[in-house]
Amino acid sequence: MKIGIYGGAFNPIHYGHLRTAEEVFEMLALDKILFMPSGRTPFDKPELERAEHRYEMVSRAIKGNRHFEVSDIEVRRRGRSYTVDTIKKLKDKYRDSGLYFILGIDAFLDLPGWKQPDVLVRLAGLIVISRPGYAFRDLASSPYLDGVSPRIFNALDNGKINERSFRLSEEQNVYLCNVTGLNISASRIRSLVTSGKKISYLLPDSVKSYIISNKLYKNCHQYRPGTRKGEFLHN
Repeated sequence: MKIGIYGGAFNPIHYGHLRTAEEVFEMLALDKILFMPSGRTPFDKPELERAEHRYEMVSRAIKGNRHFEVSDIEVRRRGRSYTVDTIKKLKDKYRDSGLYFILGIDAFLDLPGWKQPDVLVRLAGLIVISRPGYAFRDLASSPYLDGVSPRIFNALDNGKINERSFRLSEEQNVYLCNVTGLNISASRIRSLVTSGKKISYLLPDSVKSYIISNKLYKNCHQYRPGTRKGEFLHN
């Protein structure tokens, strides 16, 4: 099997996450997308809701899609979670499957600062997706894409091509994927809830109902642009 690993805070999960997962699933002919809500990350934020709530919201959001599953591997872990440690555990669980870790352009640029990045790129392929506010041409500075023609990055940014792959390590490839840019922000959703405003049409109704019934994000800290995201995709 080819399994896409979609890690993130999912604080909360919204249509931007879901559409990205669906497009990556189809674009790379994956067999499954495994959503992996983060536990305690190396860069905990005060507005990060409890892991069990974020896990439940993901479960509700993906219900009915037979290609989507949710993993509690990081939610159950004691101590802080690092991507490379999680991928090692998943490799043991899915011994006969190929793993492909999904991350945004911004996170890929930060990859050299992650824990054991050279081990990570040997364990799993990387799927680098477009993100609002970032361009594929920014990847020209990445040591993992040294030598890639700027024309490829420009073609992705301009929508002339939607996917290209390159050798990442002896064992794995990196896949650059241009997905639909739904500019929905989890931090914006939290801010709307805190302000008592509606969040309809930004996320599934099942997630909205869970947020309301559990009184989530009522007193969360306001989002401050420029804070570091750490080892997960969406804030």
